[in-house]
Amino acid sequence: HGQSTDMRLFQTASKCFVFFIFIFFLFSFCFFTLFFNPKIDEATQEPENCRDMTAWVECLPAPNVTCRLSNGTEFRFSGDEVGFNKSIPCRNVSGYSYKVAVALSLFLGWLGADRFYLGYPALGLLKFCTVGFCGIGTLIDFVLIAMQIVGPADGSLYIVDYYGARLTRLSITNETYRKPHLSL
Repeated sequence: HGQSTDMRLFQTASKCFVFFIFIFFLFSFCFFTLFFNPKIDEATQEPENCRDMTAWVECLPAPNVTCRLSNGTEFRFSGDEVGFNKSIPCRNVSGYSYKVAVALSLFLGWLGADRFYLGYPALGLLKFCTVGFCGIGTLIDFVLIAMQIVGPADGSLYIVDYYGARLTRLSITNETYRKPHLSL
C-alpha cells in the first residue's frame, strides 16, 4: 500500500494499453484474408479480366475463421473456399513496352527511333534531321522516358512486368487533405 495514486493509475493504464494491443492483434488475425493472385495476361502484363481500370480477384478467409451469415448460421472456412470477391486497380495499356522504349531511347535516340515508336512521328523526324538535337535532345528524352514522364502518344501506359518497378503518379486536388502545420 505504499504506492502513490499516480503509480497505481500508471499501472492500470499500462494494463489497459496491453489489453488494447492484444485485442487489436486478435481482431487483425481474425479478419485476415488471402488473395488469389490474378491470372496475368502475357501480352499486357495486367490481369486477364481487367475492364474499366479494375479487375476482380477471389479472396479466401484464413483457415478456421468463422463467419455468421445473414440468416444467422455460422460458417467455418478451411482456407480453400472463396469468401468474397474484391476489385483491384489495373492499368490501361495498348502495346508499348517500357523496356523497348528505354532501349530505343538509349541506343537509337539520336535517330528519333524512340519517338517514332511511341507515336510522335513529327518529333522523331525532327530528332532524325538534327541528329538528336546534337545529343542534348537525346539525353533529355532518355531521362524523360526512363522516368515515365513521356509515354505513348495514345495516352495509354507502358507495359511493365506485373511484379516489376512501376511508377504511380500522385496528384493533389482541392479535395486533398493537407495536414496543418503545428508551430512549436
